[in-house]
Amino acid sequence: MIPVTDAIPLLLHNLVLIFGVMIVLWGVSVAIKDVSFIDAVWPMGMVLLAATTFWLSGAASPASALLLMLTALWGLRLGIHLFVRWRRNGVDPRYAKIIASARDKKGWSFAKTSLLQVFLLQGPLLFMVCLPAQLGIWRGGAVDALALAGAAIALVGIAFETIGDWQLEQFRANPANKGKVLNTGLWRYTRHPNYFGDACTWWGIWIVALSTGWDVALASLIGPVFLNFTLVKWSGAAMLERGLKKTRPDYADYIARTSSFFPLPPKQGS
Repeated sequence: MIPVTDAIPLLLHNLVLIFGVMIVLWGVSVAIKDVSFIDAVWPMGMVLLAATTFWLSGAASPASALLLMLTALWGLRLGIHLFVRWRRNGVDPRYAKIIASARDKKGWSFAKTSLLQVFLLQGPLLFMVCLPAQLGIWRGGAVDALALAGAAIALVGIAFETIGDWQLEQFRANPANKGKVLNTGLWRYTRHPNYFGDACTWWGIWIVALSTGWDVALASLIGPVFLNFTLVKWSGAAMLERGLKKTRPDYADYIARTSSFFPLPPKQGS
Protein backbone atom coordinates (compact mmCIF):
# COMPACT_ATOMS: atom_id res chain seq x y z
CA MET A 1 0.00 0.00 0.00
CA ILE A 2 1.34 3.41 -0.95
CA PRO A 3 2.06 5.49 2.21
CA VAL A 4 -0.25 8.45 2.74
CA THR A 5 2.77 10.79 2.77
CA ASP A 6 3.02 10.21 -0.99
CA ALA A 7 -0.15 12.28 -1.35
CA ILE A 8 1.57 15.43 -0.06
CA PRO A 9 2.54 16.83 -3.51
CA LEU A 10 -1.05 16.41 -4.70
CA LEU A 11 -2.41 18.05 -1.55
CA LEU A 12 -0.01 20.97 -1.93
CA HIS A 13 -1.18 21.39 -5.52
CA ASN A 14 -4.80 21.45 -4.32
CA LEU A 15 -3.96 23.95 -1.59
CA VAL A 16 -2.33 26.30 -4.09
CA LEU A 17 -5.34 25.85 -6.38
CA ILE A 18 -7.86 26.78 -3.72
CA PHE A 19 -5.79 29.79 -2.65
CA GLY A 20 -5.73 30.94 -6.28
CA VAL A 21 -9.49 30.59 -6.54
CA MET A 22 -9.95 32.54 -3.31
CA ILE A 23 -7.73 35.39 -4.54
CA VAL A 24 -9.75 35.67 -7.75
CA LEU A 25 -13.02 35.64 -5.83
CA TRP A 26 -11.65 38.19 -3.38
CA GLY A 27 -11.22 40.50 -6.37
CA VAL A 28 -14.85 39.89 -7.30
CA SER A 29 -15.95 40.71 -3.75
CA VAL A 30 -14.07 44.00 -3.82
CA ALA A 31 -15.66 44.91 -7.15
CA ILE A 32 -19.22 44.25 -5.91
CA LYS A 33 -18.60 45.24 -2.26
CA ASP A 34 -20.09 42.01 -0.92
CA VAL A 35 -18.47 38.80 0.40
CA SER A 36 -21.71 36.91 1.10
CA PHE A 37 -21.29 34.56 -1.87
CA ILE A 38 -18.45 32.84 0.03
CA ASP A 39 -21.06 30.49 1.54
CA ALA A 40 -21.79 29.10 -1.94
CA VAL A 41 -18.06 28.88 -2.70
CA TRP A 42 -17.48 26.56 0.27
CA PRO A 43 -19.30 23.46 -1.10
CA MET A 44 -18.38 24.24 -4.72
CA GLY A 45 -14.73 24.48 -3.68
CA MET A 46 -14.86 21.00 -2.22
CA VAL A 47 -16.28 19.65 -5.47
CA LEU A 48 -13.39 21.34 -7.30
CA LEU A 49 -10.83 19.73 -4.97
CA ALA A 50 -12.42 16.29 -5.28
CA ALA A 51 -12.60 16.49 -9.07
CA THR A 52 -9.03 17.78 -9.33
CA THR A 53 -7.79 14.94 -7.12
CA PHE A 54 -9.69 12.40 -9.21
CA TRP A 55 -8.14 13.79 -12.39
CA LEU A 56 -4.56 14.31 -11.21
CA SER A 57 -4.26 10.99 -9.40
CA GLY A 58 -5.58 9.05 -12.38
CA ALA A 59 -8.10 7.55 -9.98
CA ALA A 60 -10.36 5.00 -11.59
CA SER A 61 -11.23 2.76 -8.68
CA PRO A 62 -14.82 2.23 -7.48
CA ALA A 63 -14.09 3.87 -4.10
CA SER A 64 -12.61 6.95 -5.79
CA ALA A 65 -15.63 7.29 -8.06
CA LEU A 66 -17.98 6.84 -5.11
CA LEU A 67 -16.27 9.59 -3.13
CA LEU A 68 -16.32 11.98 -6.08
CA MET A 69 -20.01 11.24 -6.65
CA LEU A 70 -20.95 11.85 -3.01
CA THR A 71 -18.93 15.07 -2.80
CA ALA A 72 -20.39 16.36 -6.07
CA LEU A 73 -23.96 15.45 -5.13
CA TRP A 74 -23.64 17.25 -1.81
CA GLY A 75 -21.59 20.21 -3.03
CA LEU A 76 -23.44 21.05 -6.24
CA ARG A 77 -26.87 20.90 -4.58
CA LEU A 78 -25.82 23.01 -1.61
CA GLY A 79 -23.71 25.42 -3.65
CA ILE A 80 -26.53 26.16 -6.09
CA HIS A 81 -29.00 26.55 -3.22
CA LEU A 82 -26.74 29.04 -1.41
CA PHE A 83 -25.91 30.96 -4.58
CA VAL A 84 -29.60 31.37 -5.46
CA ARG A 85 -30.31 32.47 -1.90
CA TRP A 86 -27.53 35.06 -2.05
CA ARG A 87 -28.77 36.43 -5.38
CA ARG A 88 -32.26 36.74 -3.93
CA ASN A 89 -31.40 38.16 -0.50
CA GLY A 90 -28.26 40.18 -1.18
CA VAL A 91 -25.74 41.05 1.53
CA ASP A 92 -25.71 38.63 4.46
CA PRO A 93 -26.01 40.54 7.78
CA ARG A 94 -23.37 38.26 9.36
CA TYR A 95 -20.74 39.35 6.88
CA ALA A 96 -21.87 42.97 6.96
CA LYS A 97 -21.25 42.87 10.72
CA ILE A 98 -17.76 41.40 10.23
CA ILE A 99 -16.85 44.12 7.72
CA ALA A 100 -18.26 46.89 9.92
CA SER A 101 -16.51 45.60 13.04
CA ALA A 102 -13.11 45.45 11.32
CA ARG A 103 -13.62 48.97 9.98
CA ASP A 104 -14.67 50.45 13.32
CA LYS A 105 -12.24 48.58 15.61
CA LYS A 106 -9.18 48.17 13.37
CA GLY A 107 -9.63 50.81 10.72
CA TRP A 108 -9.46 48.17 7.98
CA SER A 109 -10.81 48.80 4.51
CA PHE A 110 -13.40 46.55 2.90
CA ALA A 111 -10.71 45.01 0.68
CA LYS A 112 -8.38 44.19 3.59
CA THR A 113 -11.15 42.68 5.71
CA SER A 114 -12.50 40.67 2.80
CA LEU A 115 -9.05 39.24 2.11
CA LEU A 116 -7.84 38.51 5.64
CA GLN A 117 -11.05 37.64 7.50
CA VAL A 118 -13.02 35.94 4.76
CA PHE A 119 -11.25 34.56 1.69
CA LEU A 120 -7.78 33.72 3.08
CA LEU A 121 -9.45 32.23 6.14
CA GLN A 122 -12.03 30.15 4.27
CA GLY A 123 -9.52 28.67 1.81
CA PRO A 124 -7.48 26.52 4.22
CA LEU A 125 -10.56 25.58 6.27
CA LEU A 126 -12.35 24.39 3.14
CA PHE A 127 -9.25 22.40 2.16
CA MET A 128 -9.05 20.82 5.61
CA VAL A 129 -12.69 19.73 5.77
CA CYS A 130 -12.35 18.19 2.31
CA LEU A 131 -9.35 16.03 3.30
CA PRO A 132 -11.38 12.78 3.56
CA ALA A 133 -12.57 13.12 -0.03
CA GLN A 134 -9.15 14.15 -1.32
CA LEU A 135 -7.17 11.39 0.39
CA GLY A 136 -9.83 8.74 -0.14
CA ILE A 137 -10.01 9.50 -3.87
CA TRP A 138 -6.20 9.50 -4.09
CA ARG A 139 -5.89 6.11 -2.36
CA GLY A 140 -8.94 4.49 -3.97
CA GLY A 141 -9.82 0.81 -3.77
CA ALA A 142 -12.79 -1.49 -3.88
CA VAL A 143 -16.22 -0.58 -2.53
CA ASP A 144 -16.63 -2.91 0.43
CA ALA A 145 -19.27 -3.12 3.16
CA LEU A 146 -17.66 -0.29 5.14
CA ALA A 147 -17.65 1.98 2.10
CA LEU A 148 -21.31 1.19 1.43
CA ALA A 149 -22.17 1.99 5.05
CA GLY A 150 -20.36 5.33 4.77
CA ALA A 151 -22.12 6.10 1.49
CA ALA A 152 -25.51 5.31 3.08
CA ILE A 153 -24.77 7.70 5.97
CA ALA A 154 -23.66 10.41 3.53
CA LEU A 155 -26.80 9.99 1.43
CA VAL A 156 -28.97 10.23 4.54
CA GLY A 157 -27.15 13.47 5.38
CA ILE A 158 -27.64 14.88 1.87
CA ALA A 159 -31.34 13.99 1.96
CA PHE A 160 -31.76 15.43 5.46
CA GLU A 161 -30.11 18.71 4.51
CA THR A 162 -32.00 18.98 1.21
CA ILE A 163 -35.39 18.37 2.82
CA GLY A 164 -34.59 20.73 5.70
CA ASP A 165 -33.55 23.51 3.32
CA TRP A 166 -36.69 22.98 1.21
CA GLN A 167 -38.96 23.11 4.25
CA LEU A 168 -37.31 26.32 5.43
CA GLU A 169 -37.66 27.90 1.98
CA GLN A 170 -41.37 27.03 1.89
CA PHE A 171 -41.86 28.43 5.38
CA ARG A 172 -40.11 31.71 4.61
CA ALA A 173 -42.00 32.13 1.34
CA ASN A 174 -45.25 32.56 3.28
CA PRO A 175 -45.56 36.19 4.50
CA ALA A 176 -47.78 35.01 7.34
CA ASN A 177 -44.76 33.27 8.90
CA LYS A 178 -42.68 36.42 9.28
CA GLY A 179 -41.22 36.52 12.80
CA LYS A 180 -42.39 32.99 13.52
CA VAL A 181 -40.34 29.85 14.25
CA LEU A 182 -40.43 26.84 11.95
CA ASN A 183 -41.20 23.85 14.20
CA THR A 184 -42.71 21.33 11.80
CA GLY A 185 -41.27 18.69 9.50
CA LEU A 186 -37.62 17.90 10.24
CA TRP A 187 -37.43 21.13 12.24
CA ARG A 188 -39.69 19.50 14.83
CA TYR A 189 -36.92 17.02 15.70
CA THR A 190 -33.82 19.18 15.46
CA ARG A 191 -33.31 22.93 15.44
CA HIS A 192 -30.73 22.57 12.67
CA PRO A 193 -31.56 19.75 10.23
CA ASN A 194 -29.40 21.39 7.57
CA TYR A 195 -26.33 21.47 9.83
CA PHE A 196 -26.99 17.92 11.01
CA GLY A 197 -27.22 16.84 7.38
CA ASP A 198 -23.90 18.55 6.63
CA ALA A 199 -22.16 16.75 9.48
CA CYS A 200 -23.77 13.43 8.61
CA THR A 201 -22.62 13.76 4.99
CA TRP A 202 -18.98 14.38 5.86
CA TRP A 203 -18.81 11.69 8.52
CA GLY A 204 -20.18 9.33 5.88
CA ILE A 205 -17.55 10.46 3.38
CA TRP A 206 -14.90 9.97 6.07
CA ILE A 207 -16.10 6.39 6.63
CA VAL A 208 -15.77 5.72 2.90
CA ALA A 209 -12.23 7.14 3.11
CA LEU A 210 -11.63 4.86 6.12
CA SER A 211 -12.41 1.90 3.88
CA THR A 212 -9.36 2.83 1.78
CA GLY A 213 -6.99 2.60 4.78
CA TRP A 214 -6.58 3.52 8.43
CA ASP A 215 -3.74 5.92 7.58
CA VAL A 216 -6.04 7.85 5.25
CA ALA A 217 -8.72 7.97 7.95
CA LEU A 218 -6.32 9.24 10.62
CA ALA A 219 -4.77 11.83 8.31
CA SER A 220 -8.19 13.21 7.37
CA LEU A 221 -10.03 12.90 10.71
CA ILE A 222 -9.52 16.60 11.39
CA GLY A 223 -11.95 17.33 8.53
CA PRO A 224 -15.23 16.02 9.99
CA VAL A 225 -14.15 16.88 13.55
CA PHE A 226 -13.57 20.52 12.64
CA LEU A 227 -16.78 20.66 10.60
CA ASN A 228 -18.76 19.33 13.56
CA PHE A 229 -17.15 21.93 15.81
CA THR A 230 -17.83 24.86 13.50
CA LEU A 231 -21.44 23.79 12.83
CA VAL A 232 -22.27 23.40 16.51
CA LYS A 233 -20.00 25.75 18.44
CA TRP A 234 -18.45 28.34 16.15
CA SER A 235 -20.03 29.90 13.07
CA GLY A 236 -23.05 27.62 12.64
CA ALA A 237 -25.76 26.95 15.19
CA ALA A 238 -24.22 29.00 18.00
CA MET A 239 -23.96 32.22 15.97
CA LEU A 240 -27.37 31.74 14.33
CA GLU A 241 -29.18 31.12 17.60
CA ARG A 242 -27.74 34.22 19.27
CA GLY A 243 -29.51 36.30 16.64
CA LEU A 244 -32.72 34.26 16.60
CA LYS A 245 -33.18 34.64 20.36
CA LYS A 246 -33.33 38.39 19.84
CA THR A 247 -35.60 38.44 16.78
CA ARG A 248 -37.96 35.49 17.38
CA PRO A 249 -40.08 35.77 20.58
CA ASP A 250 -40.97 32.05 20.47
CA TYR A 251 -37.42 30.81 19.99
CA ALA A 252 -36.69 30.26 23.68
CA ASP A 253 -39.67 27.91 23.91
CA TYR A 254 -38.53 26.17 20.71
CA ILE A 255 -35.10 25.61 22.27
CA ALA A 256 -36.69 24.11 25.39
CA ARG A 257 -38.68 21.60 23.33
CA THR A 258 -36.37 20.73 20.45
CA SER A 259 -33.03 18.93 20.19
CA SER A 260 -30.20 21.27 19.32
CA PHE A 261 -28.50 19.03 16.73
CA PHE A 262 -29.25 15.30 16.63
CA PRO A 263 -32.85 14.54 15.60
CA LEU A 264 -34.87 13.46 18.65
CA PRO A 265 -38.58 13.41 19.52
CA PRO A 266 -39.74 16.78 20.91
CA LYS A 267 -39.88 17.05 24.67
CA GLN A 268 -43.20 16.49 26.38
CA GLY A 269 -45.58 19.39 26.22
CA SER A 270 -44.77 20.16 22.54
